[in-house]
Amino acid sequence: MIAGLAARLEGLAAAGQTITYGALARELAVPGPGAIARLTTALEALMAEDAAQGRPFRAAVCCGRLGGGLPAPGFFDAARRLGRDPAPDLAGFVAAERAALRNR
Repeated sequence: MIAGLAARLEGLAAAGQTITYGALARELAVPGPGAIARLTTALEALMAEDAAQGRPFRAAVCCGRLGGGLPAPGFFDAARRLGRDPAPDLAGFVAAERAALRNR
């Protein structure tokens, strides 16, 4: 796990903010090359933890640099694997996850 990751995601969620994967990796000083891959592995582990506890996905506050405010495709793939199918409305799914995080 990456030190400070869960706390940073929770802080962003409470403030109703998002962050790109690159910015999050830099903030948490995840060393590169491969920083984004390590970050996404840690995010998917948090998603599994969230799913097991019936919580909204904290990783929903992350967004791809070119994703129009949405998480990267791997987020949606992980959500499906964890039993939460985001289709057909990916934006609606993310909005619902982010709202649930803010209201926790």
